[in-house]
Amino acid sequence: MLDNLYQFKKELNQRGIFFCFSGPLSQDLLVEIGDTLRNKMKQEEASSSTILKVFSMFVEQAQNIIHYSAEKIPLDRPDKTTLSSGIIVVGYEGQHYYVLCGNAIDNEVVGTLREQLTKLQQMNKDELKRYYKEQRKKDAHESSKGAGLGFIELARHSITPIEFNFQPVDNDFSFFSLKTAI
Repeated sequence: MLDNLYQFKKELNQRGIFFCFSGPLSQDLLVEIGDTLRNKMKQEEASSSTILKVFSMFVEQAQNIIHYSAEKIPLDRPDKTTLSSGIIVVGYEGQHYYVLCGNAIDNEVVGTLREQLTKLQQMNKDELKRYYKEQRKKDAHESSKGAGLGFIELARHSITPIEFNFQPVDNDFSFFSLKTAI
């Protein structure tokens, strides 16, 4: 790996990636990374609204990893806290920023998640807005850690349809990837 690190860095640069984190995420780390991203984009003279949109997409996708990643790292604490592992990337391509995240998920949720994301992918902005309002009125699903609106929010604010992928890992898990553009 030591011999290939420079090549890895060059590949990230060629893909327009200016931030990449892989490993355990926490709320504290999320705040620190968010500050770093904002400062980097200010330095690049991105507009305030663009910085806010990228930050919002980043936070929503990082929260997805924190709440739903099947890859948990237990902490040696009395409250049995765990860290969730995944990867999150921020880059710039074709005049737009993008946020890409990925994490392991249980295979049993792949079908439902694929169905939900495909539905969002096929909606236009007006349909997404209506759907968001409808879903806000409903109670959160039992397994949801939030109001269940995260993916709808991502789809609403992405300038292109959200992109996603499920890559089988083994009999129990798949690797879920999601990309949004700002």
